[in-house]
Amino acid sequence: MLRVGLTGGMGSGKSMVAARLAQWGASIIDSDRIAREVVRPGSDGLRAVIGEFGEGILAADGSLDRSALAARVFSDAGTRARLNGIVHPLVAARSAELVAAAPVGAIVVQDIPLLVEAGMAAGFPLVIVVHADAAVRLRRLVEQRGMAESDAAARLAAQATDQQHRAAADIWLDNNGSRDDTLSAVDRLWAQRLVPFETNLRHGRPAARACTPIVVAPDTGWPEQAQRVIARLAAVAGRRAHRVDHIGSTAVPGLTAKDVLDIQVVVADLAAAEQLADDLIGAGLIRRDGRWYDIAHDGTTRDKAMAINADPGRAINCHIRPADSPAWRDALLLRDWLRAHPDGVREYAELKHRLAAQQWDSIDAYATAKSPFVASALDRAQRWAMRTGWVVG
Repeated sequence: MLRVGLTGGMGSGKSMVAARLAQWGASIIDSDRIAREVVRPGSDGLRAVIGEFGEGILAADGSLDRSALAARVFSDAGTRARLNGIVHPLVAARSAELVAAAPVGAIVVQDIPLLVEAGMAAGFPLVIVVHADAAVRLRRLVEQRGMAESDAAARLAAQATDQQHRAAADIWLDNNGSRDDTLSAVDRLWAQRLVPFETNLRHGRPAARACTPIVVAPDTGWPEQAQRVIARLAAVAGRRAHRVDHIGSTAVPGLTAKDVLDIQVVVADLAAAEQLADDLIGAGLIRRDGRWYDIAHDGTTRDKAMAINADPGRAINCHIRPADSPAWRDALLLRDWLRAHPDGVREYAELKHRLAAQQWDSIDAYATAKSPFVASALDRAQRWAMRTGWVVG
């Protein structure tokens, strides 16, 4: 099973995207519909809402007058938080029941309007944000839903900003254009990413990667992408994780790199590392079998666990290291030394380009060829750390 979070601002076209995914076979869990169910007449949810806001939010037939309630909460953040504190736990519990009942091999898309506002993004291996510009959404709400412009504007202002949505989005579906263009993008997303992602998870199979090194220009989006991965890993690991960090070349601004995010998780010991590697399937990663180890700066070897992406759209290497391994400190030191030394970044980038132009039997052979530079850089980094008083942050 693959769980996908789907969100977007009011009027963005999220419902259209959900309907298209349903046509392809996705199991849609509509949080808005569930939110209505949990406050139906006679429910504990409705009684709780009445207790908080009074009977003035009821219609003549005893059902919840959603328009009257919305008029009260959308203009006041505190009132809105009180309502969410009642409804959200009920919606979450019912959603969990529906996820548990989904069949093996399902792609479960949870349509959650307030996914970003509620801080739920880290709970999904993949988040889709449907976007349309604010002016477009305002016009749709007025013309298609018959809302007063002032009411529509107030509701849009109460939702997450575009920047907040972008930070949560693994997939940014732009719906400013035609319906056909958006639906075509959804069709490609289904075939090229969602179906392979679910298949890989079900079979415990990492996503395919190039067999030879491909280095690319630095991407300013790497740090934000890494933060999404870190949040997911931290959510799965919980208190087992002593720390979770973005390491490797993609963590160094301006450095040429393979388009692979290296994330490091430090845990108590090797047994904890191996267990966490199995558990990271909940974050969309697959444990890599076999023995994995680091060669420390002093020449000793220390075992670790590895997990990598099942998602064909985002390559990730997750290094899970015991707390007593010197390798995790070395990884942070090398990263921070490179960040502080542009000459080292240029030297490393030139080496990568020279090596990538050669023929390699495997990615591991390419990595081994970089080892002399890494050892030399760590020597320099150790001296820099002593001179500057660098410590693990």
